[in-house]
Amino acid sequence: MIKFCVRLVQRWLPEPFIFAILLTFVAVAVAMPVCRQTPLEVIEHWGGGVWNLLAFAMQMALVLVCGSALAAAPTVKRGIAALARIPKSPAGAIALVTVVSALACWLNWGFGLIVGVVFAKEIARQMAGVDYRLLIASAYSGFVVWHAGLSGSIPLTMATPGEALAKATNGVLTEPVPVGETILNPYNLVMVLLVIVAITVANTLMHPKKDAVTVDPQLLADDSGYSENSEKSDYTPAQRMENSPVLSWAIALLIVAYLVVKLVFRGATLDLGIVIMIFLSLGLMLHGTPLAYVRAFGKAATGASGIILQFPFYAGIMGIITGVGESGICMGTVIANGFIDISNSVTYPLFTFLCAAVLNMFVPSGGGHWAIQAPIMFTAGADLGVDAGLTGTAIAWGDAWTNLIQPFWALPALAIAKLSARDIMGYCLVDLLITGLIICGGLVVWAL
Repeated sequence: MIKFCVRLVQRWLPEPFIFAILLTFVAVAVAMPVCRQTPLEVIEHWGGGVWNLLAFAMQMALVLVCGSALAAAPTVKRGIAALARIPKSPAGAIALVTVVSALACWLNWGFGLIVGVVFAKEIARQMAGVDYRLLIASAYSGFVVWHAGLSGSIPLTMATPGEALAKATNGVLTEPVPVGETILNPYNLVMVLLVIVAITVANTLMHPKKDAVTVDPQLLADDSGYSENSEKSDYTPAQRMENSPVLSWAIALLIVAYLVVKLVFRGATLDLGIVIMIFLSLGLMLHGTPLAYVRAFGKAATGASGIILQFPFYAGIMGIITGVGESGICMGTVIANGFIDISNSVTYPLFTFLCAAVLNMFVPSGGGHWAIQAPIMFTAGADLGVDAGLTGTAIAWGDAWTNLIQPFWALPALAIAKLSARDIMGYCLVDLLITGLIICGGLVVWAL
């Protein structure tokens, strides 16, 4: 089964940019007959949506770059190297990377996405015989639990009071839904635990007994070292500022002060912007000088090219999926209504999950899912007597599940690992099938 999935992906999965182009034309081809939209309307929806992810694309690029720059700090490298010495076998290495990545992603998806891959690279550098492709796939597989975790955008949106919640759900949710009914619900926590155990076991068993694809440790060695030829006594005033720890610590402490005010006194949640600021402040402090951080940042920035190129195309696809023409029909609504028509009170969460999973291939964004599904799914769920917390959790799981085979979210991981999507997606396809059974079963049991 593993060999089949790997061969299938190696043969048929194109480079992520080609994948985005193909999805664009699939969305165009479906929107015109299904939504009765003219070619001109579809083109306008696509072009009007292209720039709608600019802020998010910048955040994703900064997560990658700031996280990588932090990982390059000497203190952090020593800590990661020490952890990487814990496993004594390739199977143990795969298991440890999977668990670390999944737990980190459950705490915060941006943090987990970077930490898991950086940790996997260090293990590959230290341990001979471990399959590098599976190692990175294991680091990415933990991403499947992020939307059911503490940084899940849909559960957190549901827990945020205000008029926006009622407006987004067509008046179904007039009061916020506490995270105790979504993220911290016992059913959800059991599903998260079972998924983590399942991917850990599956990834471990997928490691080849022989002929593992390894990587030359020299290719993973850090080459960011920089030696200053001149003595500090010979520094010019400009050089003294560039190599001044005082400046790095001063601006880092300013960021820390802001974070304390925001998180402690204002009660903010740990969102993507705050994670970036944490990475930034720690990186500045641990690199010691502004110049050292600039060099580490510049080296890390080369990996952000895929994000910069592809996010506008996915934003264009979102524009097609959410665009409404003169017919008054939106493609996202058509997909959602199709699943609703075949649902009852028990199967509704399951079909809500599958609907979100399908939409996620075209709209890989929690905010995009919320805009499309919230008005429809919560209304239908209320009519069927389904708990709002269960409906929202089902959407969240669907939004995360097909990320395992959606290159959009793998771009930061692939950039750090210097691999292509086809190198890891065969293994991720196996994880997709296994976790899908667990999630579907869990949602049905929850609905009973």
